[in-house]
Amino acid sequence: MGDKFKNLSWDDFQKLGNPENAPDMPDEKETTEEMNWNTLSARIHLEKKHRGGKTASIVKGLNISEDKMKDLAKALKAKCGVGGSVKNREIIIQGDKRDVILAHLQKLGIKDVKKAGA
Repeated sequence: MGDKFKNLSWDDFQKLGNPENAPDMPDEKETTEEMNWNTLSARIHLEKKHRGGKTASIVKGLNISEDKMKDLAKALKAKCGVGGSVKNREIIIQGDKRDVILAHLQKLGIKDVKKAGA
């Protein structure tokens, strides 16, 4: 055992393993799912520049945390069945998947979602 348990009595040590003595933790799902998606807006662009002639769908304008953006990118990549990444607060999805992305974002509850660009 480590040094942190060196000065504990046997009774105190037993109490550490008792679930009744555990501190109350907020439910993580409640805190993470409370995000209000309908206040967000997003634009879905189609670009070929700097990508070797290949197209990419880029989701711009989402004002969410980096962790949420990575989770959303992971869900979009799975939904579209392609690769992608998150760079410069933008979600980059390979190929012209604007319709699939638009439908998924609307399903999440983001009301202000539009295709932008060509």
